[in-house]
Amino acid sequence: MKCFYAAGTEVHDPVFRLTLGNVLRNLERAERAHFLLDGLKQLGLPVSEPEAVPRAILEKVHTDRFLRFLETAWEEWQAVPGAGKEVVPNVHPLNSVSAYPEYIVGKAGWHMGDTSAPIGEHSWDAALGAASAAYSAAKTVLDGDRSTYALCRPPGHHTSADVLAGHCLLNNAAVAAETLRERHNRVAVLDIDVHHGNGTQEIFYERDDVLTCSIHATPENYYPFFVGYATETGRGAGEGFNLNLPLARSTSDDGWCAAIEQGLERIADFTPGALVVSLGLDAHENDPLQGLKITFDGFKRAGEIIGAANLPTVLVQEGGYLSPDLTTSLCSFLAGFKGQ
Repeated sequence: MKCFYAAGTEVHDPVFRLTLGNVLRNLERAERAHFLLDGLKQLGLPVSEPEAVPRAILEKVHTDRFLRFLETAWEEWQAVPGAGKEVVPNVHPLNSVSAYPEYIVGKAGWHMGDTSAPIGEHSWDAALGAASAAYSAAKTVLDGDRSTYALCRPPGHHTSADVLAGHCLLNNAAVAAETLRERHNRVAVLDIDVHHGNGTQEIFYERDDVLTCSIHATPENYYPFFVGYATETGRGAGEGFNLNLPLARSTSDDGWCAAIEQGLERIADFTPGALVVSLGLDAHENDPLQGLKITFDGFKRAGEIIGAANLPTVLVQEGGYLSPDLTTSLCSFLAGFKGQ
């Protein structure tokens, strides 16, 4: 299995985080990648630098104004007297009628859905690196490899066409899906991160060529709170092509793996040419965000189940936060997926 990682993404090391009224250190730190790289090393999987993602692929996923914002926000922010070292929004559009702002403080509120993904000096370069890993992994599958892994950092599945959130900048899974669509009429996205893949859902919500399926902790009392319910099934041409399987936060291996099997049954009915897996590892019982209670064995079983679907597959790294267990979780999943 070929693996891709842009080492330059480590220059993106966000600091700001707001949790329950407390300003804390951000959890999406550069050292996350080191835990994941250790897992690849233990499995003997080589890691390559990715090819740069074409702008045309990004424009299929995101609006032009969002891409321009992400590229220029930090410099605009620094030009404001008294600005901090990171772009962090302090106001958001809430009215039913809203005008797109010209001032950077307003644009930050427009394009940033929360405070968990502050933009620093090197965030745009890191976002491009993560998207490039997803793009190169998808291209490798198009070239004939059965499966690939993209170590994407920062992650992406909370970012919609126009709004970033939840530690995410560019939507890497959507980049992979759009790349696969160059050759496949239908592509499926299976998101097993502990959080609902709300950005990916929104990007494809009105389309019938990309089936999205997310298995996650219930949003009743867990991020992203406002979306991720089973009643969300698509809109217009996309009606019936979005499946959410929210789980109680007490769910452990059996319930989680059963939900993955249910999602794969719907994917099999869809008959896609290829599969993108948003591989969050934050469902682990020891993850700092405490969403579900999945063990290392559960991750291995999940890998086996997804591997048995026997589809050309791009594995795109999403969440999984600062704990040595992150290394073992990745090893467990990939071992199961590869049949080891």
